[in-house]
Amino acid sequence: MSEFFTGVDQIKFEGPDSSNPLAFRHYDPNKVILGKTMAEHLRPAICWWHTLCWPGADVFGDGTFGRPWHEGTDLMTQCEQKVEVGFEFIKKMGVPYYCFHDKDVTPEGATLAESNKNLDHIAEKLQAKMDETGIKLLWGTANLFSNPRFMSGAATNPDPEVFAYAAAQVKHCIETTHKLNGENYVLWGGREGYETLLNTKMTQEIDQLGRFLTMVVEHKHKIGFKGTILIEPKPHEPTKHQYDFDCATVHGFLLKYGLQDEVKVNIEVNHATLAGHTFQHELEFATGNNFFGSVDFNRGDDQCGWDTDQFPNDVTEMTLAMYTILKGGGMGTGGANFDAKIRRQSIDPNDLFYAHIGGLDTIARGLENAAALIESEALSSKVDARYAGWDSGLGKDMLDGKMDFDSIAEHVHTNNLTPAPQSGQQELLENILNRHV
Repeated sequence: MSEFFTGVDQIKFEGPDSSNPLAFRHYDPNKVILGKTMAEHLRPAICWWHTLCWPGADVFGDGTFGRPWHEGTDLMTQCEQKVEVGFEFIKKMGVPYYCFHDKDVTPEGATLAESNKNLDHIAEKLQAKMDETGIKLLWGTANLFSNPRFMSGAATNPDPEVFAYAAAQVKHCIETTHKLNGENYVLWGGREGYETLLNTKMTQEIDQLGRFLTMVVEHKHKIGFKGTILIEPKPHEPTKHQYDFDCATVHGFLLKYGLQDEVKVNIEVNHATLAGHTFQHELEFATGNNFFGSVDFNRGDDQCGWDTDQFPNDVTEMTLAMYTILKGGGMGTGGANFDAKIRRQSIDPNDLFYAHIGGLDTIARGLENAAALIESEALSSKVDARYAGWDSGLGKDMLDGKMDFDSIAEHVHTNNLTPAPQSGQQELLENILNRHV
């Protein structure tokens, strides 16, 4: 296929004074921050599904984008075209990674064997383009939610044959990810939940999910896949309630099935807000419990109650996110995947560039702000001072188990403790944050 994004060269960093809409103003991949380049910190990735597969349709209307690879009846030809266009776009963006679902990159066959053959064919095309461009696979995943067979879940389906089909599909997808040197493998339980408890054995379904994930981990080690296994939490939509509701729920699940040392989380911004949390809350929980893996960057709409998957544009939110990620040790094998889609009215091909440029610039600003907060200790010094009493003396002895209720009560009475309230200084901390944004 000939060049699709004509008139667009590789996107370059031109600095904050640039008025070029096809240039980065803040994302400088080679700029060193806290000992690493921006590219090394962020490890940005382009998602295959929203970028190349979504036609601009919604529940009330047909697709608006009119992409050439969305036309015709030869699905394999369309998928081959998407490989060409996808790598053209990723290369021009100058982004090092991409991510995919198996059903994004290949048509589904009449049988699983046919689907696997299709995936093998496209994987060869992907590998050739990766070799040609140096672009790498951040993670792969299997689509276990679109086909009607998964309407009642995949691993949690009441029909064991659906469970078996899903297991066989994931087996081939993780093997394909391994062959493509993917650095992670993600499981998103799009329908692993319930619509009503009137027809659901919740405990059994969760046990099924535990067994399924255990087999994923076992197969990872069997084939020698060195990447990280990730779960992507989401509270609801499309199901009423999903079993991977948020990071805390996933953590409890991993502990129950002995998988806490094998599986981490891929956290999406809008999934956090749908769960009633801030994005920073989910990141704090994951990094604090040592199972943070990767990020899907996007945002929701405050006036909508669903997963709108818009590109990030809130610098304050991204500053807090990157502050928490940096404090937790960084991205590791994960990265900044743009699980976001342009709006249905953004029909020009260049709108894809504008969206990703703006999103990456926003995260880059967040990274720089977060690094300044860490270097200045402007926030951490205040927080450390607030909790300093737990570092020694009474606080440390209580936390270390050296005191029980009797000895604590004796200490209170002997020393006539009458602790006075201390200010949390929330407004001061908000001012400090705003000075760094």
